[in-house]
Amino acid sequence: MEALLEQVAQLPGLLAVSRSALVRAWDAPTLARALEWARYFQHLHGRFRARPRLRAALGRRLRQGQPRPLLGFRHLGRCPALLSLALLENRALPPAACRRLLRSLLHPAAGAAEPLSLALLARRKAASRLLALPPRPAGPPAAPQPQVRAEAQLLLARLREEEAEEEAEAGGGRAGEPRERLRCVAELLEQLPEPRALQVVAATLLEPRGGGEEGLGDGAGHGHVAAPLLSWLLQSPERFSAFCLLHPGPLLASLAARYSQLSAPYLDLLAAWGSRLHYDPLQGRWDDSCPDKAEMSWEELRERLCCLCRGPAPLRGQTRAALELLKVQDGDFGVCGLSVWTDLLMEVEKSMRKEREH
Repeated sequence: MEALLEQVAQLPGLLAVSRSALVRAWDAPTLARALEWARYFQHLHGRFRARPRLRAALGRRLRQGQPRPLLGFRHLGRCPALLSLALLENRALPPAACRRLLRSLLHPAAGAAEPLSLALLARRKAASRLLALPPRPAGPPAAPQPQVRAEAQLLLARLREEEAEEEAEAGGGRAGEPRERLRCVAELLEQLPEPRALQVVAATLLEPRGGGEEGLGDGAGHGHVAAPLLSWLLQSPERFSAFCLLHPGPLLASLAARYSQLSAPYLDLLAAWGSRLHYDPLQGRWDDSCPDKAEMSWEELRERLCCLCRGPAPLRGQTRAALELLKVQDGDFGVCGLSVWTDLLMEVEKSMRKEREH
């Protein structure tokens, strides 16, 4: 058993090498041996899948020594695909080895458990090349860039694939532990610069799940897919603040209406930004008291609150209740210029009345 565990422990190293410049030294026989190891790991997955104790032992050995592990027992079953995809995307692979790889994909070895889908690998390789191109000019403000939308769909597909595999290994039960899924999301998103990662998260959360149904949901079922994205977003106040500054009010109102976990933190953030405004009696307006720290102007804050009040009844009620509580805590004034919350509440109510009249 120890020898088997030692063999499995080599998988992370094999995949790491396949993505590195070290493959420049690979010839066709070296590639053939790597593919044989990948098929062997796939065989182990099929052999031990129905044996929970051995499966757990192999999974622990795979994760050993990895600071933020992405690999688990289920990845053994996809080892040929993982290795082939990494090599297809690695430009350092010599021509002879590349031809050997393509032949193995077109003509799988006799007795292979599941021939690889060459079309799937080709699509992923083409997508990786496309996403590396410079972004196209911006489209409508509410629509994500094609590059961001494509990355969001790839992330969503990856999360659903992980969830399906975890449920299958658990015999149709609950998917993997929340911390494991959160770690997986963090690894995927940390490959992108932060502004882009935040855009991809927003686009992913707004993706329809198919069949005419909106969103991923925040309850059972598809909520397992959205939950790690929301956890990643909310685990860092700085990250969530950057996320809210990056995206416009209508988009954030849509997310807050769709995912109840976001509404309270978003309102708290708007309250913190509003508390940094002060009233200038000479100008008759609210200005930034600390321009180097204030994140949002009076006009932007008012518009974002109005967007929330245009949402569904629960979100609208939550927003009004938050404004009324802030108004009371600030002195419950009834005239303009004394409390930013009195003035904001009056402005929101006036805007809502105008919309109802029209």
